[in-house]
Amino acid sequence: MVTTLTPVQARHLRLNSLLLAGPHDHQTPQSVAEWFGAMQAQDIASGHWSFGVRIPGVTDQDVVAACHDRQIVRTWPMRGTIHFVDARDVSWLLASTGQRALDGAEKRREYLGLDKAVADRAVVTLRDAVAASPTGLLTRAECTHVLAEAGISPDSSYSAYHLLWYASQLGELVIGPQQGSDQTFALASAWLPKQRQLNQDEALIELARRFFRSHGPATMKDFAGWTNMPMRPCRAAVKELGDELTTVTIDDHGEQILATDSLAALEVPLEREVLTLPGFDEYLLGFKQRELLADPDTMKAVIPGNNGMFRSTVVIAGETVAVWTRKQRAKQWAVTIEPTVTARRFTKAVRAQIDEQLNAWAAFVPGPDEVAVTYTDK
Repeated sequence: MVTTLTPVQARHLRLNSLLLAGPHDHQTPQSVAEWFGAMQAQDIASGHWSFGVRIPGVTDQDVVAACHDRQIVRTWPMRGTIHFVDARDVSWLLASTGQRALDGAEKRREYLGLDKAVADRAVVTLRDAVAASPTGLLTRAECTHVLAEAGISPDSSYSAYHLLWYASQLGELVIGPQQGSDQTFALASAWLPKQRQLNQDEALIELARRFFRSHGPATMKDFAGWTNMPMRPCRAAVKELGDELTTVTIDDHGEQILATDSLAALEVPLEREVLTLPGFDEYLLGFKQRELLADPDTMKAVIPGNNGMFRSTVVIAGETVAVWTRKQRAKQWAVTIEPTVTARRFTKAVRAQIDEQLNAWAAFVPGPDEVAVTYTDK
């Protein structure tokens, strides 16, 4: 028998799966990354706050330390997009979902005026240079200089970055800890801890397990979009999980899948109904179909011009109701809350909860602890 849920119940379950509903067992960045499988991290500040909003009391420096301690790393496991992953999972992720991105590399090289021979020579050059670094790390600028010294002079920074991506996608490099505002690269074989070993079939099954436990209820299209894998092997992977997963029906949103034991979360009230989330977070980016989380007008506010740049969001009980921006001043953060077109005016109680969440964010990030909030709703 298929359980029928209301949209309110479905959002409740998603918040729980996404580790946003309240207390849970994952209290380190590595544990959170392992739970998800991969977490959006193309914007480093957003990536860090994705951990901070899920682990009360953790600081930005704790996330930095997890990177330095080689517990989590950033790389391109799927969709050609940077994610934070458990450092023990890099090899099997790249070998399974990462190959799809490599399949499109030739077209990208053609656009950038590169050929495969040059790209492969760049990989060897970068690998040897990073291996020879006393710290085991080179910044992006240093990597570009190394390429130029070897006679590989990309016409643009986009070309240089493509070569770094290519070396990372092949499993030779990973993104290392930040040095201030500088991105670094490390030799994967030297930097990463012992890797978990999964074959192609095992990898997709494990990804299905992690996706639906961390995003469910979600659709098969969500899973296929998240992994960028064909629908047929995605369906086969879900079938292999058997009773680990269950199917529910959500009013007009059709059938969706989640971990079977997740349904029990409906018996536990949401501890946190109001959230201030980073722009690039699994909350929205983890789904191909976002209607449960944000209506079309809201999505236009979140992604102005549909340019792929997600703004930070205010979420109430699983619904996106506003976007927020911040500017750092000498002694405080100036934060502006802009409700979306269809959002109702915020009550005094809701504003107090938003302020509380923003204060937690300010305590997490480097910089002032004080926040001055302006609301644009009238």
